[in-house]
Amino acid sequence: MRMVQHSRPSKLRITGPEGCRPWRERWCRGRRSILRLPLLLFWLISTIGLVDCSRRQANNPPDGALVFANHCAICHASNSTTRAPLLESLRQMSKTSIFTALQTGEMRAQGAKITKAERLAVADYLADPKTSTRLSGYCSTNVDPPISSPRWDGWSIDATNARFQPASVAGLTADQVPRLKLKWAFGFPGASATFSQPTVFAGRLYVGSEDGTVYSVDADTGCIYWTFQATTTVKTAISVSPDGRLAYFGDTNGNVYALTTSNGAQVWKAHPDAHPTARITGSPMLSNGRLYVPMSSGEEGAAAEPTYQCCTFRGNLVALDAGSGRQIWRAYTIRDIPKSTGRNASGAEKWGPSGAAIWSAPTIDSKRRAVYVTTGNNYSDPPTNTSDAVMAFNLDSGKLLWSHQFTSADLWNIACVSPTRQNCPGKPGGDYDFGAPAALRTLPGGRQILLAPQKSGIVYALDPDQHGKVIWKKRIGKGGPLGGIEWGGASYGRYAYFPLSDWDPDKAELGGGLFALNLKNGQLAWYTPPPKPGCVKQFGCSAAQMAPPTAISGVVFEGSLDGHLRAYDARNGAVIWDFNAARTFPTVNGVKAHGGSFNGAGPAVVGGMVYVNAGYTNELDGNVLLAFSTDGQ
Repeated sequence: MRMVQHSRPSKLRITGPEGCRPWRERWCRGRRSILRLPLLLFWLISTIGLVDCSRRQANNPPDGALVFANHCAICHASNSTTRAPLLESLRQMSKTSIFTALQTGEMRAQGAKITKAERLAVADYLADPKTSTRLSGYCSTNVDPPISSPRWDGWSIDATNARFQPASVAGLTADQVPRLKLKWAFGFPGASATFSQPTVFAGRLYVGSEDGTVYSVDADTGCIYWTFQATTTVKTAISVSPDGRLAYFGDTNGNVYALTTSNGAQVWKAHPDAHPTARITGSPMLSNGRLYVPMSSGEEGAAAEPTYQCCTFRGNLVALDAGSGRQIWRAYTIRDIPKSTGRNASGAEKWGPSGAAIWSAPTIDSKRRAVYVTTGNNYSDPPTNTSDAVMAFNLDSGKLLWSHQFTSADLWNIACVSPTRQNCPGKPGGDYDFGAPAALRTLPGGRQILLAPQKSGIVYALDPDQHGKVIWKKRIGKGGPLGGIEWGGASYGRYAYFPLSDWDPDKAELGGGLFALNLKNGQLAWYTPPPKPGCVKQFGCSAAQMAPPTAISGVVFEGSLDGHLRAYDARNGAVIWDFNAARTFPTVNGVKAHGGSFNGAGPAVVGGMVYVNAGYTNELDGNVLLAFSTDGQ
């Protein structure tokens, strides 16, 4: 009706000053005229016709299944190798989550190619109608424990990224671990995957979710203190200021937020990289009043579209003032600005150099006034010498101190596994980039090394005093796009512990295992092969181990794609505790939830409890946060 009211009178010119002129004496002054009757009849017939047309259109909205088949299935089909979520995973999501992803979230580049009505139709077609559960389980009181309480803050407990929690803070011994039981479970509504590393600070647990909701819950009971809605998925850990007042994180639209920990109110919001595909997947690192934000992008996936002008994003690290969000400095991982390099077969302009995204958390070295990052592959030609590298920047200025590349000419994007391949570089590499942060470790005697595990299946030990010179290297797997070490390791004492992925989507029993390496020389101390998966008949089941481990004194916790969280004896690799999370759980917040694969984040161990997210897209789906203690159920 809105179309009729606005367009029809202006066409007929019967309202307003201009429309009055032809009939000023008869029409505008209210005089009767023989012209009035046919004019009104014409207007009425036209209006009825338009209303009927609009009703027919309203009764025939776009077919969501057809839109999905024409625009989405090429990447989300079961035989696709693009790593996009498959139909089974998408059906676990809510309508709001799917529409937001297409409208303003991770899939906005793809969503821009269809109409808003078609985006809504796809969301209707895919969404699980049961995911609109209203949250319950809010805390009855809001009590702030002292900030001196045990904590796990951010991606790791500190800026070294070693993922080791000392006994005094863990509150859990090796003898107690076999007695761990589930204490409570928390469900994420409308989600099919979990990403965010749980943070525990002053008795509260902070965690992000797939639909962009950030939760503050009671660490002991799981009741909700508050929620905050980011623009889209939050994959990063939350970092809390030393005084416990502010919480920081990023989302996959490339936004950075500062919230009050008391009630979740937004203090500031920044968008440090204007590139349309910029996102934040690595957890920002808070240090001495500055927030160091690693920038990655979705351009590697956008390149699958033949008409996309690939590629112009350059990885970068941004230092922000933690109090205001003001940018202090930016350091690019690729020095040269992208330039046109020709056109692909569809006529889309090609650009380069690009890529070298930073997918993981930065590592802070206060002694050397350095911040270390690991980088990904180049997206397009020409190759650079800073992709697949460990880079060191000055903490104060962002000036490049040194860079060490480990795989040259690793040119790759999703077009290389898509049917058209039009944006795939001429000589694609193996996608062997770094998805894990470097860890700063101190050897007996005081010497320090940087541990850099790569998707190539190789672990490197570098000398930070000699521009990243390799001290030793150790291959633990064959590596590949989803192979090698995906998200990182853990280290304490004499050893470092690394899980192996080497995931094969067609063979569930391949890949996996946990390795203990001697920090001094890289020699293998022990290796525990993965058990044969008991879920081989389930879609996404695998023995591969992608999730980062967490170490406490005498124990290493490590999750697997088969849905099991296991605790290993740190001395010899024996499994001393095993929990199968691939099942449904009653939750403290009333959301229907089930667990699945462990992947993007590891356990947080604090004050005698173990917290971990379970479920990951394209493996065993899941949407649950689990909390364990020795006095559990």
